[in-house]
Amino acid sequence: MTVDDRFAADYRDLRRDVQEGRSNEAVTGPVTDWTTDFSHLEPEYADGAIGVWDDLRQRCPIAHTDRFGGAWLPTRYEDVAAIAYDTDRFSSRAIIVTNFRPPVTLAPVGGAPPISSDPPFHHDARKLLLPAFTRTAVAKQEESTRAFCHSLIDAFEGRPVVDAAAEYAMHIPMRVIADMLGFPPEDGPQFRVFVEDALESANQPPEERIERSAALFDYLLAQIRDHVASPRDDLTQHLIDAELYGSKLEPMHVAGAMALLLIAGIDTTWSAIGASLWHLASHPADRERLVAEPELVPTAMEEFLRAYAPVTMARLVKEDMHWQGVDMKADDWVLLPFPAANRDPEHVDRADEVVIDRQVNRHAAFGLGIHRCVGSHLARMELRVALEVWLERVPEFSLADPAGVVWSAGQIRGPRALPLAIG
Repeated sequence: MTVDDRFAADYRDLRRDVQEGRSNEAVTGPVTDWTTDFSHLEPEYADGAIGVWDDLRQRCPIAHTDRFGGAWLPTRYEDVAAIAYDTDRFSSRAIIVTNFRPPVTLAPVGGAPPISSDPPFHHDARKLLLPAFTRTAVAKQEESTRAFCHSLIDAFEGRPVVDAAAEYAMHIPMRVIADMLGFPPEDGPQFRVFVEDALESANQPPEERIERSAALFDYLLAQIRDHVASPRDDLTQHLIDAELYGSKLEPMHVAGAMALLLIAGIDTTWSAIGASLWHLASHPADRERLVAEPELVPTAMEEFLRAYAPVTMARLVKEDMHWQGVDMKADDWVLLPFPAANRDPEHVDRADEVVIDRQVNRHAAFGLGIHRCVGSHLARMELRVALEVWLERVPEFSLADPAGVVWSAGQIRGPRALPLAIG
């Protein structure tokens, strides 16, 4: 059986499994009460999530909504952490909240291992990726990343206003991940479509989401096919050649891991870079200090990650239970807003302040528990280099149009439009 045949068979089975999952009608529109009708996909959440979390933490620390077929939103650090670590009662077989639940048969592997995997499979699937994301491996990417950041800023010459999200932050992780996976760098526009389809279209009908997913997996199959025909030294080849339990990985495992690295590797870092630049453009004293003290960038970067953590993951409740005063039903969604946990005053001193020289900073920007981000060293390198180069080349900048800043809706939050006046 050829790679195409095996991939097609696996994907056909995956589509069948998804179609057998439980679907719910999409509920959209303004939120009536954040405690009983929250939605992370509405514009008011994108614009004001920090205020929403602060309000809920005081009034209703574990909010509920009937949207998406039923979902919960804890906002205290202790609750978010407890769920993240509890793999016995909460499954990771689907980590993006949508209007349908993939069937239990997808566990323990899930569609994008290891982030969609439950124990014990998760441990072994994660180990396959670790060598590519060690500090030593990531350090080899720094020189080319720095050069690419400079090339992006070279293109700003003579322009008084640039979109730092669309013209700078977005392109850095696109190039880094494309290089690591061995994908053509000119395919960046396709990557943006894949990211938006995966993370910002959760209210679309299941059939449409399946079709959008098919476009991504068709692209990944083409890359797998190309690597099989012409092997080389990159992360895609590593996955193709890898073995688990004495056998090569199933084609859908390879493609699912590639999809995870492509989508998560781009959107999260894009958002973190953009949010950091937004903060500095909005807070001139912090910008001036980092320009004067570039050695402080690594410390400030950790504070930006805490204060503007981009990632919210999800779990599915395994069985009916009473948990922390609420009655959760089997297959209820539970969102894990790591940025809300990072702003819990019971966990962090001066939680609502951005303190760029904060020395003790045990934030959860990269998640908690077994699914803590495998690419955290890579993300930190990209964020640090992006800020160092920007502050070196563009020391003077401010918001050109505060009303023109657009934050993404959904489970990854960061600026999608960030017009800055430079020079």
